Amino acid sequence: MLHLAGCRSLLPDGSIRPADITIEGSRIAAIGAGSGAAVDAAGLLALPGIVDIHGDAFERQIMPRPGVAFDLDLALVETDRQLIANGITTALHALTVSWEPGLRSNETAVDFVAALERLEGRLACDTRLHVRWEAYNLDAVATVEAWIAAGRVALLAFNDHTPAMLRRRGDAKQMNKYAERTGLTQEGFAALLESIAAQEAEVPAAVARLAGLARAAGIAMASHDDTGPAMRDHFRGLGVRIAEFPMTEETAAGARRAGDSIIFGAPNVVRGGSHLNCPGAADMVAAGACDILASDYYYPALHLAPFRLAKDGVCPLGDAWRLVSTAPAAALGLADRGVIEPGRRADLVLIDDSGAVPHIAGVFVAGRAAHLSGRLALSAPAALAAAAE
Repeated sequence: MLHLAGCRSLLPDGSIRPADITIEGSRIAAIGAGSGAAVDAAGLLALPGIVDIHGDAFERQIMPRPGVAFDLDLALVETDRQLIANGITTALHALTVSWEPGLRSNETAVDFVAALERLEGRLACDTRLHVRWEAYNLDAVATVEAWIAAGRVALLAFNDHTPAMLRRRGDAKQMNKYAERTGLTQEGFAALLESIAAQEAEVPAAVARLAGLARAAGIAMASHDDTGPAMRDHFRGLGVRIAEFPMTEETAAGARRAGDSIIFGAPNVVRGGSHLNCPGAADMVAAGACDILASDYYYPALHLAPFRLAKDGVCPLGDAWRLVSTAPAAALGLADRGVIEPGRRADLVLIDDSGAVPHIAGVFVAGRAAHLSGRLALSAPAALAAAAE
């Protein structure tokens, strides 16, 4: 057994108070006084491991610059290091499966899923697949169906960026951004966009089919960037009960009244607002219209956002931390994690909050030390070795 001694722990009632944690195998064995090899965690905050329901920063490891790509296994291993160092113990990689060529293509998506399978058991973070299926990508329906049937999908999100792209056809700067991502010329991308838009009549049936399959398999579903209450209502009717980054306050309020889970971005909180002029995540937390924070495009934001919310008086730290641990775990049906209590997975983050920026001192995934820094890196190994004997 391993004993984390002297820490201040976030307990299930939302309070933070001195309470040691005992780990046995992959589970939390006891809260409070315990026995076993002791890790000196005096003064550190012990918090449930972060569950990242939507993160796509891995794309920057695959293609750090337009047209500059790296091996997928290398990119995923490097991403794993970043996840763990930022306290993320369960990560859903938000894989965009689009009709675009290049980084978000069907071919890249298939290779990505194959790489995840190859690396299974070798990544420190519990890494799962969040499929962001672009609604006009009819060529990928059979592929997504196969992933669902094989139990590969932890979350299915319905994306529909095509109409917005069509509206921006006259914006040369934006079209160049799309073209760079795909490796096409602006003219080539515009022609592809027009051909994809011609499939509009077939989209609703494809959406309904995939939603039905996911529903039957018990897979959580989200609709991405809902533009208004009507769009949210439509997806709710298909059994899609997670609103991912609603674009207006009215949409978020409607989702709240209906009992949907609502996701906003942790970078939105840390930066003090949305970079797209969408609702402020902190405002939505204050209004009770945000249940979950996701890393979106920046992994460090997830452990920083709760501290920012607490510092700004939006909510107590215990409540804020639920947004990155307990709530996303519940939305995904992961009942074994997200709370510090006996019997749960020992997914834990130890944080030194004494400085201006909270510092992650230690991360445990299913009871195993995955990251140690500062004084823990010097003092904990002896206790870990003794616990393993």
